[in-house]
Amino acid sequence: VQLQASGGGLVQAGGSPRLSCAASARTFSNYAVGWFRQAPGKEREFVAAISRSGGSTYYADSVKGRFTISRNNAERTVYLQMNSLKPEDTAAYYCAADFGIMSTRHSSYDYWGQGTQITVSS
Repeated sequence: VQLQASGGGLVQAGGSPRLSCAASARTFSNYAVGWFRQAPGKEREFVAAISRSGGSTYYADSVKGRFTISRNNAERTVYLQMNSLKPEDTAAYYCAADFGIMSTRHSSYDYWGQGTQITVSS
């Protein structure tokens, strides 16, 4: 599975960009997908995850209520709608896919996109 993340850029605090993660697999609906982020000098951290059908989602406390993960299996794409951005959301954002159930652990994911940078200016 190849994943292509896009939608990053320079955003003002309070902005609402949407990240996309496009997958190559025709069986994309068999994969749970997670978003992770990594800021300079910090470890990669979990942001959000969505089940194969899209019926279940899970969020890190730091983004709960501000970010929304969704997916369109027909288009083989997962989205991360980001609202009310804060400077501390600045990071490279990665999408990842796992053939199975969703997880908050990055070690559970077998396939990773290249990352897209979000920089939030105050």
